[in-house]
Amino acid sequence: MSLLKVLELMASSTKSWEDAAQQAVNEASLTLKNIRSIYIKDHSAVVNNNKIVEYRITAKVSFEIEHSAASKSKK
Repeated sequence: MSLLKVLELMASSTKSWEDAAQQAVNEASLTLKNIRSIYIKDHSAVVNNNKIVEYRITAKVSFEIEHSAASKSKK
């Protein structure tokens, strides 16, 4: 049986909402293993002089929790 955990993250990009989502995955992957999915909960943008200058997202990233050898031997 696999067990997943979900973290809510915020990320931004000056390029696009898709790039902001990729930045969230890139940053999360520095400390998390087995990332399975990203769900975009909300998105917004910062406007300066009538131009979008920053794309922001709030996302939920799910990852599989690894079982230790000790917990596997209890089965």
